[in-house]
Amino acid sequence: MPEDWDRAVAVVAHPDDLEYGAAAAVALATKGEAGITGMPPAEVAPLRMEEERRSAAVVGVTEVEFLDHPDGLVEYGVALRRDLAAAFRRLQPEMIFTMSFDLTWGEEGPVNHADHRAVGLAVLDACRDAANEWVFPEAGPPSTGIRDAYVAAVANPTHFVDVTATMDAGIASLREHRAYIDGLGREFDPDEFLRNIAGYTGLGAGCEYAVAFHRYPMG
Repeated sequence: MPEDWDRAVAVVAHPDDLEYGAAAAVALATKGEAGITGMPPAEVAPLRMEEERRSAAVVGVTEVEFLDHPDGLVEYGVALRRDLAAAFRRLQPEMIFTMSFDLTWGEEGPVNHADHRAVGLAVLDACRDAANEWVFPEAGPPSTGIRDAYVAAVANPTHFVDVTATMDAGIASLREHRAYIDGLGREFDPDEFLRNIAGYTGLGAGCEYAVAFHRYPMG
């Protein structure tokens, strides 16, 4: 992964998405209000927003935004692209990070969440939208500095990041999502989960723990 950049924006559908391996999120499409069984959205939304802010702080992220699209009902389309392009123009990132928009988690895995698919694809399109002065002119002046978009949790990675030195922080970040983890209704150990995933990826990357990404050049 290149390290010659100063500003990046990570975009995911829900609070905790990036913490399942790729660390804290910076911009989120929803508040995750429909994510806990038995707890109404009006109670869940502020709880998960606060958990996300605490989680982000663990790994040094100070700016977290919520775009207010409805959890579980995110639609790929012009409205989502406009919101993302506006954020990119305002924040002026060089790198964009998001999560897999594949139909399934791996060839034999379960179907990927509809929100993940909508957001991941919209992120890539919004990178181009943000640079086009004739697309969403009301969203501010164009941003031409986005070099690459990197998608995590993919089956065909092009890049790896050695996270051996930061695994403890990543695990602590995921642990901040206590209400969500408790709401799973089953035993879940963030330490074991993350070390298993990052350890398997690390085997291919030649290190103890790694996170994989697929690069999409935007320049």
